[in-house]
Amino acid sequence: MPVAHREKGYRFYFVMFDLNEPAHIHVDKQGKTAKFWLSPLKIAKNHGYRTHELNEIESIIHSNIQKLLSIWIVERARLV
Repeated sequence: MPVAHREKGYRFYFVMFDLNEPAHIHVDKQGKTAKFWLSPLKIAKNHGYRTHELNEIESIIHSNIQKLLSIWIVERARLV
């Protein structure tokens, strides 16, 4: 699935196979990955990120939440 957002070296993206789950975003950087629920904003999974990195990612998501939710809605609608 295409990248929804890039910032500070993080790649924020959605994957097609899990768009049936509640709204969320995947985040990768340097071999680390995490998944955040978008509403409410909360960490779902973490593989390798330290606490300060998760806080930075959460801040980036919070600053872009409307954009990310809008993309989620459009991509999910394409599957129906």
